[in-house]
Amino acid sequence: MQGRGCHRRVVPRILVIDDHAPMRRSVVKLLQLENFEVVAAENGRLGLEAARAALPDLVLCDIIMPGVDGYAVLQALREAPETATVPFIFLTACEGKFDQRRGMNLGADDYLTKPVEHEDLLAAICARLARKRAHDKRTQAQLATIEVKADFSSSAPLERLGLTAREAEVLLWAAQGKSNASIALILDMAEKTLKTHLGSVFAKLGVESRTAATLRALELLSVPVARLPAVGARSLDPATASK
Repeated sequence: MQGRGCHRRVVPRILVIDDHAPMRRSVVKLLQLENFEVVAAENGRLGLEAARAALPDLVLCDIIMPGVDGYAVLQALREAPETATVPFIFLTACEGKFDQRRGMNLGADDYLTKPVEHEDLLAAICARLARKRAHDKRTQAQLATIEVKADFSSSAPLERLGLTAREAEVLLWAAQGKSNASIALILDMAEKTLKTHLGSVFAKLGVESRTAATLRALELLSVPVARLPAVGARSLDPATASK
């Protein structure tokens, strides 16, 4: 797959969730032949467990499955901060427009119907991975160009974003680059509780990643360095410069 220019040196990890064994094995084999790292799950429940453990770069998922169906899988992944922005493609036999609209409304990135040509599947995967990389690159570039002096002494200003006091504390530490484990230790809470708070923060801010949430936090906590007045500096106003 590297000859297709689809990914970089780090091989993308793809999670395939499908209860139909022959189809699942076929897709897994195809992706492995294209040098992807593949994780497979035979139902929605195991798929969610695999997503949380493996943190894939992209998810391929069927819709109609016993127990936890594809819609429930997508909704759960979108609600979890660590998987909220992972590209998600439905690969299913459901051809109705209602099914497609429902999937897209829940946050699916693409919708392919079975049987699908190998080239179409690979093209969709490459397009979504490339789009995610471009989005991440733009966000990181935006963050890197912000020259700020941040005041992390209090989380109170972050409550103006509509956050609770506890959510504001979580965002304050996340904006400083602390890991989930570190924040949970600092705030004396379980990591599961922390992830719930992060998910609520993302929803209230209308963002899908920690980086985007950090940008919003810095807008409130920081003063651009370029705007900081120099100590003892004289006015450069033409009206007063000659005085």
